[in-house]
Amino acid sequence: MSVTEFSLLRWLREGRQSRKLILLIVYIALLLDNMLLTVVVPIIPSYLYTLMHESNDTGPQNAPSPSLPSSNFQTIFSYFDNTSLITMNITEESQKQRSSLIPTQPFDVQTTVIPSDCPEADSSLLNENVKVGLLFASKATVQLLTNPFIGPLTNRVGYQIPMFAGFCIMFLSTLMFAFSGTYTLLFIARSLQGIGSSCSSVAGMGMLASVYTDDEERGNAMGIALGGLAMGVLVGPPFGSILYDFVGKTAPFLVLAVLVLFDGALQLFILEPSRVQPESQTGTPLFTLLKDPYIIIAAGSICFANMAIAMLEPALPIWMMETMCSRKWQLGVAFIPASISYLIGTNIFGVLAHRMGRWLCAFIGMIMVGISILCVPFAKNIYGLIAPNFGVGFAIGMVDSSMMPIMGYLVDLRHVSVYGSVYAIADVAFCMGFALGKN
Repeated sequence: MSVTEFSLLRWLREGRQSRKLILLIVYIALLLDNMLLTVVVPIIPSYLYTLMHESNDTGPQNAPSPSLPSSNFQTIFSYFDNTSLITMNITEESQKQRSSLIPTQPFDVQTTVIPSDCPEADSSLLNENVKVGLLFASKATVQLLTNPFIGPLTNRVGYQIPMFAGFCIMFLSTLMFAFSGTYTLLFIARSLQGIGSSCSSVAGMGMLASVYTDDEERGNAMGIALGGLAMGVLVGPPFGSILYDFVGKTAPFLVLAVLVLFDGALQLFILEPSRVQPESQTGTPLFTLLKDPYIIIAAGSICFANMAIAMLEPALPIWMMETMCSRKWQLGVAFIPASISYLIGTNIFGVLAHRMGRWLCAFIGMIMVGISILCVPFAKNIYGLIAPNFGVGFAIGMVDSSMMPIMGYLVDLRHVSVYGSVYAIADVAFCMGFALGKN
């Protein structure tokens, strides 16, 4: 065995005991999961609108128009300017109307339709808004239904196997997004992603809570992990919109699939997902945790705060297309202020919330969410969205970085220190906010 192979094996053995490597794995998993979550935000509305209008264009509209009856029209050729005039015979019924002359060119005239970024303001936009909202909400709805099963499962088999299962499902979902060409297949891919996200988020947060037992250290670690979530939300929309606009729909998903494979390889070597590692003590039942008023209040804060960004994801791109005539790449770039501010908020208040009080931090964040979301409709262009979106992201970062650590602290304080079920509740609250917000 060479020195390089020996060093690699020793690094892997040490890595299985390293809290920092476990934090890195959870960070990457949340990063990629939320990249896939948000990369579709600028792509799907524009792609579905294109599909819908392409199908309309290939319909009966392209059929040849019926020829006008020759008995009512006469053609007069002018030698002065080489044009033809079509005149309509005036009957007794039309004598009260003015006769019209229609100039036409004697040669074939090719008309060029200039493409516009403004969609037609008709009922099709409203129908598309509903379809996009349902498609986006399907992920959160499926994740909401899956979480109550994943939490108790982690207590029985450990966090590693559900974490790796989440990677496998996410990889399959990413490939489906890349090659799906119908609304039904896209809907299935989005729903499948919900199962993978449930496995990754519940197992990841539970794993962090189990290896970071000190409350302050746990808050810092979860703030960093939520920074991965924020980075995915930050990178996803512009990454997707730019590649979609300049390369095509398949490109962003194939790049993302390669990154997901890297995450799977890292999990395979570090976490050893083939081994069952149940918890040493029996965790508090899920329904007992749901009766705890403090856990319900914390989960409600997560739900209502994230409902704000959930409302923006399906509605904002379509609203920008309709009112601002925005280009495809702008539909994703509009979310950058919210993503950057969320990244800032989670990193700042992961540490600061422990000192100023996590309940107070979450309370201030929820007030800021309400004020910021009310300012969004007053924007007249993409620059007017910067301040409201920045406020929304920063405030949600305050709430998430405060409430996620406190869920583990409440279990330590009032129940048994087994974290799968309580973070299933937290993820249910997160998903419920996204499911309700998108509808």
